Amino acid sequence: MAALNEITPAQLMRLIGTPECPVIVDVCIDDDFSADPFLVPTAFRHPHTDIAGLKERLTRSKIVCVCQKGLKLSHGVAAYLRADGYDAQVLEGGNHAWRAAGLPRLDVKKVPGSTWVTRHRPKIDRIACPWLIRRFVDPNATFLFVPPATVMDVAARFDATPFDIEGVEWSHEGEDCTFDMMIKTFGLSHPALDALATIVRAADTNQHALAPQAAGLLAISVGLSRMFREDNAQLNAGMIVYDALYRWARDGQNEGHDWPSRHGT
Repeated sequence: MAALNEITPAQLMRLIGTPECPVIVDVCIDDDFSADPFLVPTAFRHPHTDIAGLKERLTRSKIVCVCQKGLKLSHGVAAYLRADGYDAQVLEGGNHAWRAAGLPRLDVKKVPGSTWVTRHRPKIDRIACPWLIRRFVDPNATFLFVPPATVMDVAARFDATPFDIEGVEWSHEGEDCTFDMMIKTFGLSHPALDALATIVRAADTNQHALAPQAAGLLAISVGLSRMFREDNAQLNAGMIVYDALYRWARDGQNEGHDWPSRHGT
């Protein structure tokens, strides 16, 4: 059981991927990070010596501090933050415990930047991928939706990473859609995400036999595209859809529904 002001890897993993995820700050020293350059999903690195600079980067009051073993660095930074009114916890056991638990670890060498660009009027993959990035990679990522013919020019002029178009790194490969490729490349494979990926692939590649939920996801995606003229408003609405699908994939797959109810619920 975690000590006072600590959170276990299992408890933190239950929050990652949801809107309730705290800000996760990795404060391990450079030598430790160079020896093992992976992060807890959504975490960003910051020097433990720069508390003032860290506070300028914080967007929410709930914080989890991470170092290699969950000892002096993370506890010291968390204590400083609590002294200034933040709800700051420490990841019990740090990065070592997270790795030992076999939980997803973000390969930071594979994260190209914070700005992404794709075709406008997004459906399925072009909503699922931003959801994955914001929930598991970079909560502050920016997504640009532009006419298909301008994607590569916008990418070059605005230092953005193109995705889900032909001929780029972040796109379909073989039977896999872009969402599949991002999970693999970032190192985020996990039972719930893998289940969600099957649904996204089935809906995005018109292989509805792969997952019974695919037809529903396609219908919802088309409906959202008709409801919203502005792509970012559509993305915000779509985030809720994928939040719900992720929670179903994580812990709701065994729940059914019938009428009349056989159990009075």
